[in-house]
Amino acid sequence: MRRVIFRAVPFAKDDVTTALESGVDAVLCEPERADDVRALGRVSVLTPADYEVVRIEDKSDEERAASALSQGRAVLIEAPWEIIPMENLLAVAGNPGSGALAAEARSLDEARLAAGVLERGVAQVVVTPEGAGELSRIVAELKLSRGAVDLVPARVVAVRNVGLGHRVCVDTLSVLARGQGLLTGNSSGFTFLVHAETESNPYVAARPFRVNAGAVHAYVFMADGRTRYLEELRGGDEVLVASADGSTRTAVVGRAKVEIRPMLAFEAEVDGRRGGVFLQNAETIRLVRPDGSPVSVVEIKEGDEVLVRLDKAGRHFGMAVDEEIVEA
Repeated sequence: MRRVIFRAVPFAKDDVTTALESGVDAVLCEPERADDVRALGRVSVLTPADYEVVRIEDKSDEERAASALSQGRAVLIEAPWEIIPMENLLAVAGNPGSGALAAEARSLDEARLAAGVLERGVAQVVVTPEGAGELSRIVAELKLSRGAVDLVPARVVAVRNVGLGHRVCVDTLSVLARGQGLLTGNSSGFTFLVHAETESNPYVAARPFRVNAGAVHAYVFMADGRTRYLEELRGGDEVLVASADGSTRTAVVGRAKVEIRPMLAFEAEVDGRRGGVFLQNAETIRLVRPDGSPVSVVEIKEGDEVLVRLDKAGRHFGMAVDEEIVEA
């Protein structure tokens, strides 16, 4: 997972406070300022000695950085830097045993560029004091965002009552928006966008931090791209939150409540491929229509369309595997 680090050189208390409030992974400072940083909050502290610091002005500088990476050293490329040398260094950093490649960024645009080189980006983006004012946005984009997933309309082909079952209510540390939810389903290869409880009605207030996500056996996508069973979720786990437009972000689980409730079984189909999900039979639980609007499970009928994610079905301990697996 990419790290966002703030370079507090020279040290400025207000900038470090902003960095900590923004959620950076670490603060890079001079050794004599390490205690000053730790006094402001619990955070990892790095010093320039943790890196081979390189400013690339000619080919020899690039070669020095590449050599350090090959020896397993972390390398920090100072701003300004150019794309071609960074691409060359990323190729070296991708070799087994190589050190981590970090790049300075003086703005949100430079941070985006560093994170997008060769589509995978550097392992660490080190934000300089010039970028302190944009730290919150940088952290949100580089750490919370998880790119995009392809969501497609699926036609509902069956809805039925199945009696009582254990379902999992996932309460997160985030306030989710309309159109957002978790991807869950009976198969990891066919998951439904289950909407957060952002909608209110005369009987129940909105709880936008919550997703009533389905039965205990269902798969749910995590922030790292793996899947877990809903029953396995614990406080502190990071789940993948998807929006109706396919954009994603992460959210931390605060608690997962398992309770016995009446359940509905849904089956849907995309181009002959079927998938299902079990959800609580209550008006506050919703799936998502193709236009991004939430629809209550008590209103869904055969022929309606809802958003789903299609993926390879093979999983081993949550990781995708190239294996033929039939799930019924």
